[in-house]
Amino acid sequence: MSIKDKKRVHIFVYGTVQGVYFRSYAQMEAQKRKVAGWVRNCPDGTVEAVVEGEPAKVDDMVEWFKTGPPTAKVAKIEAAEERPMGETGVFNIRFH
Repeated sequence: MSIKDKKRVHIFVYGTVQGVYFRSYAQMEAQKRKVAGWVRNCPDGTVEAVVEGEPAKVDDMVEWFKTGPPTAKVAKIEAAEERPMGETGVFNIRFH
């Protein structure tokens, strides 16, 4: 798949989303969908993520972020489409 056929979305998740294994679940869900990107906790209590890949799979992952794992209570998400960067294959948990 060429970079022009990919979609990239930058996401911020608000609510009870830290201390509930959100990042681990996000990584598992991304691997199932075979999308690339990353997820991390932010100092303000939100979770930030970037997802890149086939548009339908990225859209599905954005939908997942609206609910998150069973232990989370997502209040809202902000999702903004960005220019694809050509990320492939790996979805990492970032610790900074």
